[in-house]
Amino acid sequence: MEKNEVVVTDIQMTFGSMVVFMIKWAIAAIPALIILSILGSIVAGILSAIV
Repeated sequence: MEKNEVVVTDIQMTFGSMVVFMIKWAIAAIPALIILSILGSIVAGILSAIV
């Protein structure tokens, strides 16, 4: 399989679409933070039970 490399030099994006993209990005981060906080609580609970 041949490896193709691509270099992006410029992206044309209006300010409005960039704002919408960043809002969607922030909304998508919420479930990830919830999952990470649950995993962190489980690890903290296990470590506190050990100690």
